[in-house]
Amino acid sequence: MKLPELEKLVVDALEDIKGRDVEVIDTCRLTSLFERMVIACGDSNRQVKSLARNVQDKVRAAGGQVLSCEGEEVGEWVLVDLGDIIVHVMQPAVRSYYNLEELWGGRGPLRIRRARGEAMEASVVNGG
Repeated sequence: MKLPELEKLVVDALEDIKGRDVEVIDTCRLTSLFERMVIACGDSNRQVKSLARNVQDKVRAAGGQVLSCEGEEVGEWVLVDLGDIIVHVMQPAVRSYYNLEELWGGRGPLRIRRARGEAMEASVVNGG
């Protein structure tokens, strides 16, 4: 599976069951271990586990491979290794504490970037 397809599949799997504050970080210039890091929040241990499980199920159903999954026992932070993409699903307090976005050069959650993009498009259309 090509990287853009896998990335879209992961984001869709997270958004399907209400994953919050999804962020995709391009890490290809920072490490040779993986190309993308996807970070998302779930509101409870159960939701974090469900989000990670949904990502794994959707990837496998599409013919992709899940290399490993860590943290499912507790559910505060689950890491899903898909090879080219690493997925972190965390509870908000854990995400805030570790602040992976700052470490890896993220630009803010996807929903915020989408809102900014829509505002910019509206500004251009309206002559602003």
